[in-house]
Amino acid sequence: MAHRAHRWRAAAVTATAAGTITLGLAAPGASAAADPRIDLRVLVVDDGAGPVGAITAQLRSEGVPYTTVQLDDPGRPAITAAFLSDTAGGRPRAKFQGVVLPNEAPFGAESAEQTALEAYEKTYGIPQVDAYTWAHPEVGLDYTDSNGYAGTLDGRTATVSGAGRAGAFGYLRGAFSFEDNSPSVDESYGFVAQPRAGFTSFVDTPVPGGTGTGSLLGEYAHDGRRELVVTFAYNEHQQQFRVLARGMVEWLTQGVHLGQARNYFAVHVDDVFAADARWDGERNCTPGDIDCAGGGDDTATPIRMTPADAQYAAQWERSHGFTLDMVFNAGAGEEWKSENGGQDPTADQLLKDKAEYRWVNHTYTHLFLGCVQDTTTVPWSCAKNADGSTKWVSRSDISREIADNYDWALAHGLPVDRSELVTGEHSGLKTLPQQPQDNPGLGPALAANGVKWTASDNSRESAQRTVGSSTLTVPRYPMNVYYNTGTRAEMADEYNWIYTSRADGGSGICEDNPTSTCLPQPLDTATGFTDHIVPTEAHADLGHVLSNDPRPHFAHQSNLAEDRNLYPVLERVLADYHALFADNTPIVNLRQSAIGAELQNRAKWQTALDAGRVTAYRIGNTVTVTAPSGTQIPVTAPEGTRQQQPLGTTTFGTAYAGARAAWGTPGLLQSALTLKLP
Repeated sequence: MAHRAHRWRAAAVTATAAGTITLGLAAPGASAAADPRIDLRVLVVDDGAGPVGAITAQLRSEGVPYTTVQLDDPGRPAITAAFLSDTAGGRPRAKFQGVVLPNEAPFGAESAEQTALEAYEKTYGIPQVDAYTWAHPEVGLDYTDSNGYAGTLDGRTATVSGAGRAGAFGYLRGAFSFEDNSPSVDESYGFVAQPRAGFTSFVDTPVPGGTGTGSLLGEYAHDGRRELVVTFAYNEHQQQFRVLARGMVEWLTQGVHLGQARNYFAVHVDDVFAADARWDGERNCTPGDIDCAGGGDDTATPIRMTPADAQYAAQWERSHGFTLDMVFNAGAGEEWKSENGGQDPTADQLLKDKAEYRWVNHTYTHLFLGCVQDTTTVPWSCAKNADGSTKWVSRSDISREIADNYDWALAHGLPVDRSELVTGEHSGLKTLPQQPQDNPGLGPALAANGVKWTASDNSRESAQRTVGSSTLTVPRYPMNVYYNTGTRAEMADEYNWIYTSRADGGSGICEDNPTSTCLPQPLDTATGFTDHIVPTEAHADLGHVLSNDPRPHFAHQSNLAEDRNLYPVLERVLADYHALFADNTPIVNLRQSAIGAELQNRAKWQTALDAGRVTAYRIGNTVTVTAPSGTQIPVTAPEGTRQQQPLGTTTFGTAYAGARAAWGTPGLLQSALTLKLP
């Protein structure tokens, strides 16, 4: 990391007769008295457009404190010297460590506010991000008529330059592409331009219709100031922004900030040891489940892993360096065994390879743990007692389902964590519209069985919440790889039913749901899975990975059977990820309890920030952070950072993406978290 430290030192502003204050992570020759206090907070000037909103979303996701000034708010504070800086304890204080602007001069060139902001940045060495601007000399770029380009960037390839990889974007492997999700919609517009003196390009792309390459993102150093100039439009969901977002924050904060970010991916495989019902392409429902009008038994062959499927799962994990979470129903497996001559070679193989996986309790028989379901109609409803009240599955039945599965796991040597649970269909939790509240017996049963983390469906409840007195939910993303399909043709057929219009023979669900889009025409059931479903689902899953989102995804054991539909999706996600990111930025694959704790820490941290109960600043090479007692403090800092302990120092954090980050707390008898920067 010597190159990065050198870059930061080069950015320091040295003292002059005009009164400029020495600043830098290790400003040479600076005395302790001369070092100002730099508060670890970002100023965001928001014009309501997508680029500033995207950066703001990244700051919030990481846990970086920021203050927003709405540009069009007539009651907003004026940007003055007093707004930007003052003194604290007799020491000059910069209230913001970085500034995000819609463009290079949103207040107007040479206006009082723009002048005050530029003077502040020069005095304290504060970086500025121009979230989106056009190519012109005032930002260090030639006009686009000088071997440049202005227009759509959809589908074009960009490359992180050597300077970008040597600095804040060193976590990227090199090339990435701009999204092109629809041939009929222009999704990204930008300016490709040639750098002038003082401009260092971090992201280049071949000049369309021109020669060589031009810049899309880079640093413009001029007049004692530094600007990160972005010349393409984006929003927080587009992959080109998600790839660059971490580096933009690192550049803005000079690599030292509150908050942290990682790229998470965990996949739960539900119903292990059980069998799943099969989709009926004639009736467009799942017989044996509860969604077929008129009911009927499941006469089709259920979908269940074979011993060969179990062997393949273990081999796949080893070859891809990725651990699956096996979410198991032991009682369903025992029932299968009793119906098949007392033998279950599939379970035997899974148990033989038990150390290869993480195991999560899914209850013993997959009993629905909410209200007692009345399935005489489609959709089902909650059965009622004689007095009209809801008939609930009892607390004792819930507890038995949890305990029996856990006891079976212990008896068979499964490395299971008692604190983790996934109920069948996330049942017991409220299920709209039929069951608008949790089963009253669920919370007490969870607490009695030591369950601290129970899964919920992110498509229904995206926020973590408390169940009962002590259990927290862990929202999971449902994958569009259906539990009731074993073959690719079945998968494409059901997908067509959901995502084609009534006129094209579909259900019309996509027409009725404002968050869905119908297919222009039904998929070919022979090729639709590979050509459309896999890339579409993998793109959605990778979007979660790139969004600093630890929530797990879930599929089912049926997706590891027959055509093994889950693997092509996972392989696409992993391959696309590794093509984007350098080896120093691996996917983080956590178990459910660790994901729950991460979400819990984030919520507590955000509460402390929103309440104004966090104080954080840097003076020279020392960072000091105070927060409410018991609050975990997220910090990102360069390699070589050490935490001050009552006696001596210890290495801070863990290495990730070329930096070090962790949830930290003050040492014994300390009131603040104190870090010593290299």
